[in-house]
Amino acid sequence: MQSTEQPPPVAIVVSRYNHSITGPLLRGAVETLSRRWPGARPAVLRAPGTFELVALSSAALRTGAFEAVVALGCVIKGQTSHDQHINDAVAQGLAHLAAESGVPVCFGVITAGTDEQARDRAGGSKGNKGAEAMGAALEAIDELRRLRTAAVRNQPEMLAPEAMPPLAGGTDKVAASGLNGKGSP
Repeated sequence: MQSTEQPPPVAIVVSRYNHSITGPLLRGAVETLSRRWPGARPAVLRAPGTFELVALSSAALRTGAFEAVVALGCVIKGQTSHDQHINDAVAQGLAHLAAESGVPVCFGVITAGTDEQARDRAGGSKGNKGAEAMGAALEAIDELRRLRTAAVRNQPEMLAPEAMPPLAGGTDKVAASGLNGKGSP
């Protein structure tokens, strides 16, 4: 969907740890932004690891310069419960930041049991979670812009179901998989 609006300023915070996975996530996120907004360039902040995504996302939000933050990382299960602690802390931290700021903070963190599962979700057979997170950010930005416009114009009818604009991209995994409630593709 082409628009006459300006591209939204978006920050991507990406973990350097497991770079062979987070690199493709970053490319997927940037490509998704570029497809929607040709020429748009996100700000990219590098985090040492997935745990630091929360602090750097918080810092990006505090600048007030971004309409969304996309956090990209990869945690692969090891021999201890370390991965669970990281995953829980990051998920809760990013959700808290989004709720407190009112700015979308999108979760593009792969939480995999194996290296193969991680690769499958970083541009492999299960898609690209970086692209999906950026898609979610852009969709949330669209909705927040629509909400603000309706509020400024004092036109709540702009938010009525029949006034909803078409989606810019598909987000229906069931439809995309061909399942549609049939149990198998």
